[in-house]
Amino acid sequence: MSVSSGVFPCYENQFKINTAASGETAAMSTIADMESFSVSFDNGVEEWHPFEHEGWARRLLTAKSVTISVSGKRNIGDTGNDCVAGLWHKNGRDAEKDVDWTFPDGTVVHFADAVINVTNIGSGDSTNVGPLEFEILSNGKPTVTP
Repeated sequence: MSVSSGVFPCYENQFKINTAASGETAAMSTIADMESFSVSFDNGVEEWHPFEHEGWARRLLTAKSVTISVSGKRNIGDTGNDCVAGLWHKNGRDAEKDVDWTFPDGTVVHFADAVINVTNIGSGDSTNVGPLEFEILSNGKPTVTP
């Protein structure tokens, strides 16, 4: 359900990953049992100090990247969860997948060929439920559809 105004619970953000093999038709699947995520924007800002501004800085935002850190539980048998977990040993282009982030207001951000950096699959205390933790790193400019 899209939120048109007001506050909202974070679970209304949704993530899907392309589970299709390279060269096949996209098959976007949710990633089951994810519990939390955080987003960081790495912005490149160019700065200069022209004489006419009497020492005050001028700035221009010239670069951007996005990192989304996701954590939850490893769910063997879920298509999206298995897809992410299966990337733990991949390098190069083999670690790239298309990812969609749907905001509570219905906006969809599509990250083509996002780098999936798996940071934990199943480690923890003996009584813990096995985790799945990973990062989605933008790889070029995403497509935003309001």
